[in-house]
Amino acid sequence: MRNWMIVFLMLLVYTGIQSCSVNKVAYSPNKKYPKEALQNDFKLLRTILEKKHPSLYWYTPKDSMAFYFDTFFALIRDSMNEQQFTWNVLAPMVDKIHCGHTAVSSSKAYRKWAVGKRLPSFPLYLKVWNDSMAVLANLNPKDSIFKRGTLVTSVNGIKNVDQINHFFNYLPEDGYANSVNYIRLSGNYPYFHRNIYGLSKQYRVTYLDNVGIERSATVPLFSPKRDTSKKTTKEKPAKQLQPKVENLLRYRSLDIDSSKKYAVMTINTFNKGRLRTFFRKSFREMKKQQINNLVLDIRNNGGGRVMWSTLLTKYISRHPFKVSDSTYAIARGLGKYSRYVKGGFFNNIEMFFISSKRKDGNYHVGLLENKLYKPKSNHHYNGSVYVITSGPTFSASSLFCNVVKAQDGITLVGEETGGGWHGNSGIMIPDIKLPNSKTRVRLPLFRLVQYKHVSKNGTGVIPDMHVGTNYEALVKGYDYKMMVVRDLILNK
Repeated sequence: MRNWMIVFLMLLVYTGIQSCSVNKVAYSPNKKYPKEALQNDFKLLRTILEKKHPSLYWYTPKDSMAFYFDTFFALIRDSMNEQQFTWNVLAPMVDKIHCGHTAVSSSKAYRKWAVGKRLPSFPLYLKVWNDSMAVLANLNPKDSIFKRGTLVTSVNGIKNVDQINHFFNYLPEDGYANSVNYIRLSGNYPYFHRNIYGLSKQYRVTYLDNVGIERSATVPLFSPKRDTSKKTTKEKPAKQLQPKVENLLRYRSLDIDSSKKYAVMTINTFNKGRLRTFFRKSFREMKKQQINNLVLDIRNNGGGRVMWSTLLTKYISRHPFKVSDSTYAIARGLGKYSRYVKGGFFNNIEMFFISSKRKDGNYHVGLLENKLYKPKSNHHYNGSVYVITSGPTFSASSLFCNVVKAQDGITLVGEETGGGWHGNSGIMIPDIKLPNSKTRVRLPLFRLVQYKHVSKNGTGVIPDMHVGTNYEALVKGYDYKMMVVRDLILNK
């Protein structure tokens, strides 16, 4: 009996080794998936969205959404590789939902393959705002024309405004708050241009010269000198461990100006950074040093856990508040689609315990709807607060902005938030993993309507004082929004 057990275990080990060696096939971005497989992925995604997405028809009527589903399904006429399926079919379809938390991303295998690779691309990084574009960097260092600050007016004959509008058809947003998409384009214009417009051997770029005359020039495709798609035997450098303090500063920081007239608190996320301790120590220190002006910089805060944005609100808000007027899902779980959703089993458990069915047939999170939060009594900040916002101010950050806006002594400065002012969909946002292409689509499970919400007009939270892109600051590389707020404080 023992001998049979040993043989059985050896067979299991052998089978495991064999299956690992067979399944471990190098990823190729050029691999094409059969038309039928991609159609099945699309049909599955459509079904899950229709049955589980809480805001599928919030900004797009049901009949219009059905038209878009049919239109993009019809584009699957032949086999496609993953990126073609992602960018030509899924991304523009998902954009029609107008939900900033519903977004398409590449498979885990593609992302792993792409790490560290410099792929051929349009050579200019551009700052994009309104209908303007200016050069931030040039991948062709010998180019004497397109230096930082050069104003671009068209690429391959397509004017700026037409390019921007076309890009926006592929990028998700809450309602119509495309402020976040200007920042996305500015962060990696070559990436989006490559995936949306494709590659050209040369690009015809029109620009304004130093006296404002429009001229044109041809720039070559940027191609890495060596083929980075091939594996190399070169050893990877040892991973450098960041000191804990420096790592935490990436997430949040507090700097008290030497004049003691103001402090700058930067919060880049509501997910990490030991925020409870940070808030307690920071507000205690500002009270001790009698700092009467606080600059709260949440321009790059894409959100995170509502409990941390709520905690910050309690330190700042002048009166009691709620998180939302309503927060609900249209189903209490993912049902038979759980196996296609990352963490589906645990999401089902959490949804069961945090929500309950109401008369409207939806499953509400009573804690977020009913609990009235009171401002902190200990170390509450009573001085003037200047909240700097921008397009990436999203999700939980927009909840904070909505509550504190228009309160005495609190001023929102900067640009419209990317997070919807009326509300957004989120709370729990797992990934749908499509079984054939392995492409992923984020699926928010709850709709949240803001506390004392404004009408559903599709905007983000509008600042009290708009401060947009400043061309001189862009060229010289200084923080214009921070400079404006600093001057407001010093010139009181």
